[in-house]
Amino acid sequence: MIYKKKMVQFGAGNIGRSFIGQLFSRSGYEVVFIDINKELVKELNKKRAYKLVIKRNELPDEIILIENIRAINGYDKEAVIREIVDTDILATAVGKNALPQIVPVIAQGLQWRDEKRRKNPLDIIIAENFRNVADYLRKELKSLLPLEYPFDELVGLIESSIGKMVPLMKEEDKKKDLLWIFAEPYNTLIVDKKGFKTPLPHLRDLRAVENIKAYVDRKLFIHNLGHSAAAYLGYQYDSKMTYIYEALELPEIYKIVREGMKQSAVALNEAYPKDLALQDLQNHIDDLLFRFQNKSLRDTIFRVGRDLYRKLDKNERLVGSMLLAQKQNVPYHKIKKVFYAALNFKAKDQKGEMYPLDKIFFQREYPRGLKHILKNVCHLSSHQDEEAKVREEIEKGNLI
Repeated sequence: MIYKKKMVQFGAGNIGRSFIGQLFSRSGYEVVFIDINKELVKELNKKRAYKLVIKRNELPDEIILIENIRAINGYDKEAVIREIVDTDILATAVGKNALPQIVPVIAQGLQWRDEKRRKNPLDIIIAENFRNVADYLRKELKSLLPLEYPFDELVGLIESSIGKMVPLMKEEDKKKDLLWIFAEPYNTLIVDKKGFKTPLPHLRDLRAVENIKAYVDRKLFIHNLGHSAAAYLGYQYDSKMTYIYEALELPEIYKIVREGMKQSAVALNEAYPKDLALQDLQNHIDDLLFRFQNKSLRDTIFRVGRDLYRKLDKNERLVGSMLLAQKQNVPYHKIKKVFYAALNFKAKDQKGEMYPLDKIFFQREYPRGLKHILKNVCHLSSHQDEEAKVREEIEKGNLI
């Protein structure tokens, strides 16, 4: 029997199927998806393949068949643990809120793995797109493992910067095929070179970098900032506007989005001069603005802008980029303009419904005013220098 390398992928959703899973599958790995969607798991096991549909701007779709895959129900913990014991590599793409739910089963898997396969390190690629996620996962896993478990020898925690754009699948698309997934052509997986305990996997489109923090911040404070800016400014201009590309077709919105991204780029270059050259960042901005206007993706203002509780937090795209700019003593007034637009974002999905948590935001937080939001949603302190200055700067507008 020919030995096949195996990877376990927590999360068979947008990023799991369209990006991480397909990269490993197309590089010769068997991919085992772990997911709690029973219907999805059933279909993946029935077909053992799915279609990845690459959407190019006003060009014919490219369909790639992703094979050599199967799935495990995430509630079947013993089955999940068995997969962790003998996998070659593991990845997560479950989202910030779900990550704590999978930590206990990963910890059990690591423990069983050590008992059965002594001194066999496991690398975990964390495709979650939030800052310092490796530190968080290390703390949580170590709290559940025995004190004598040699964590630093056996577990590689690899932060990543996930730049692939995947739109929400419409209900009519899911009815045609539950498994197929749409995505843009961009396919580069940027990972922390220093995080690996085993040799780098031979993976197409893998880019291992020395300073992953610079690239995580680049993703948040340029890509996510610009994408969200298009959503918030587009909704502010016309609440019935549906798609991101429609917003960026308007010169006045395009200009503010680009200027906000450029302000953030200056701050990033000041913070990471050895890793992020200003010209490279400006080229990256131009490439992103081209990608954001991919009409074939049909990426919606609702999808990109929703979840205000998360996106207004001080570690996120808007306030986080302003804090970085304040720390580097560079202007951020264009980003502030986007922040004000976000405070009035009430976009609805195709069923005419607001995102549930955003509905709560406007019922509970918005009526209590800007100062309340800055303290209790953005979590800005009045005792920390940069945070206090950003609070003061935002309060000058007081636009709600």
